[in-house]
Amino acid sequence: MKKSLIWLLAVVAVVLVAGLWSMNTYNSLVKSDEGVKSAWSQVENVYQRRADLIPNLVATVKGYAGHESSTLQAVVEARAKATQVTVAPDKLSESDIAAFQAAQGELGNAIGRLLVSVEAYPDLKASENFRDLQAQLEGTENRISVERKKYNETAMEYNAKVRSFPANIIASMSGFEQKGYFKAADGAETAPKVEF
Repeated sequence: MKKSLIWLLAVVAVVLVAGLWSMNTYNSLVKSDEGVKSAWSQVENVYQRRADLIPNLVATVKGYAGHESSTLQAVVEARAKATQVTVAPDKLSESDIAAFQAAQGELGNAIGRLLVSVEAYPDLKASENFRDLQAQLEGTENRISVERKKYNETAMEYNAKVRSFPANIIASMSGFEQKGYFKAADGAETAPKVEF
């Protein structure tokens, strides 16, 4: 009778420890998943800030450089496309982030072409309103870089938990999947050629 009770208590203790470990692991995965979603939300916020600045920038440039209509139209179209590409926080796969990043990259390139074309308009460059918008846009680009870095760090920590043994057992049973990362743009590994 005593041996049976000891075995029963041992089994109950093992089940209790396994249950507590499972619960702790699951809760840790949930917390990490929420951290990734929060970091993603911040990435979307700073990209939205950039999108919100563009109509003012386009209107300011249009007032000074109306015949740059094709460049302005390219910026407007790229903004529209970039704001249409969204990624649900629970679907942050590599391909979804790559599509989002590509649309945002097109917008960044269009803005870059617009700012280069502005060089031909000294009155516009001297405009306080334009300089203010340009400074806000530069600050926003810095914020985007910071938030993308934070997102990647948060996603890396989450992915490490999801892939680590034995937490990967709980992760796979509970549907926790790895998250994608922001990556450098194609060609970023090659330094630009500067000629004088």
